[in-house]
Amino acid sequence: MELSQLRYFCAVAETQHVTQTAERLHIAQPALTQSIRRLERELGVPLFAPKGRGIELTAYGSFLYRKLAPVLKTLEQLPRELAAMADLERDTIHMNVLAASTLLTASVIAYKRQHREAHFQLLQSGEAEHCDLTVYTALPDQALPSGGPAFYCEERFYLAVPRGGPYAGRTAIRLEEAAGEEFILLGGSYRQLRALCDRFCAQAGFRPKVIFESDSPATVRNLIAAGVGVGFWPEFTWGAVDEAEVLLLPIESPDCRRRLVVRCGQGREAKETVQRYYRFLEDYFRSFADVQEV
Repeated sequence: MELSQLRYFCAVAETQHVTQTAERLHIAQPALTQSIRRLERELGVPLFAPKGRGIELTAYGSFLYRKLAPVLKTLEQLPRELAAMADLERDTIHMNVLAASTLLTASVIAYKRQHREAHFQLLQSGEAEHCDLTVYTALPDQALPSGGPAFYCEERFYLAVPRGGPYAGRTAIRLEEAAGEEFILLGGSYRQLRALCDRFCAQAGFRPKVIFESDSPATVRNLIAAGVGVGFWPEFTWGAVDEAEVLLLPIESPDCRRRLVVRCGQGREAKETVQRYYRFLEDYFRSFADVQEV
């Protein structure tokens, strides 16, 4: 069966008049009649029967029409639906957020206020190779791979401690001094940040005593802010703390910094929507830190 045969059959079934249908479809009447007859031969059943000077659907024809009508309607809608999907894809920014998720979420909200037509799909996967943008963590001395356009900024880590107690009056700390403290750290899907914090402790000569870990940055921030334990506090991606309860101590040693890298996927910078958001994000990061082009 050919799609044209099925379309012709449904058109005749709706009018139950071959001549009128041929005129409406702008084809010759004999060609339309032959198409219907070929379809009947293929199916092995009569689809129309004579009725006076016209025709009518047989029981087989009525059954086939009921089955075909919604299918053909769906087929007719497909080009419009595919065009709508293409428009949506053109306006959708696929972003793999492996670091600074709180800051990136805020940037998306701010961007959407200015560009309501933009759509975002946020992922968190180390294997997402075909995203428009990827945001990840790198060490300050780590060579950045080549690829699409990229920029980065550096972020220091503080040690968040209760304001009172042994740290009262301190303006800085060596991380080794916190070796006996109880730490609250991120875990789960935040592997990059957790690995970085573990690395800092290892460089200071100890393994942190972790009393609580969570894959919720908000939970970790809130527990540290409540003084339940100490923890690492990124300079700007986590925002401010309650200064009445928590003291953020600069870490003198080791060097507790990271690079936040934003990179376009290879060839993805050609998308106008990606270009606009990339420039917006660069300015957004620049409001917090010095931004360097890669």
